Amino acid sequence: MAQTRKTYAAPLIAPPMKVVEDWIDYNGHMNMAFYNLVFDKAVDAMFLDVGISEDYVVREKASVFTAEIHVTYAQELALHDPIRVTCQLLDFDAKRIHLFMEMYHAEKNYLAATMEQIGIHVSMETRRSAPMPDWALSELAAMKHAHDALPVAPQVGRVIGIPRK
Repeated sequence: MAQTRKTYAAPLIAPPMKVVEDWIDYNGHMNMAFYNLVFDKAVDAMFLDVGISEDYVVREKASVFTAEIHVTYAQELALHDPIRVTCQLLDFDAKRIHLFMEMYHAEKNYLAATMEQIGIHVSMETRRSAPMPDWALSELAAMKHAHDALPVAPQVGRVIGIPRK
């Protein structure tokens, strides 16, 4: 599929979302599982922007699978809170994509959570990693170029554990 390299926003902004009742847990805030859902929807929007969509899966017989994620929770979101998610492409190669996302309360503008992700491009026929087509790599290169000027958040590359003195 030939595509024209487009200009990408830095960072990308996912379509707005809002916390719904089903996402609220017994603590009265958005349950951790739904932070992952919101981030997943934002990743889908980013891939759609690049041209990796449901049509891509059928046409190219390939997709991007999540290999690893790291979520940090900074501040609670509550019922009906509006959500804004930003996406930054940190790096990529022929088979991998490294992303960082930030979730904000869209009105109060506080950081609610972050998510760092490694995605693997996979052949749907072999279910193994496979190189992306040249046009997709070209789009990712254009996005990466737009995102190169963005600062790298302190949560990127963070290791989980209990620090000892």
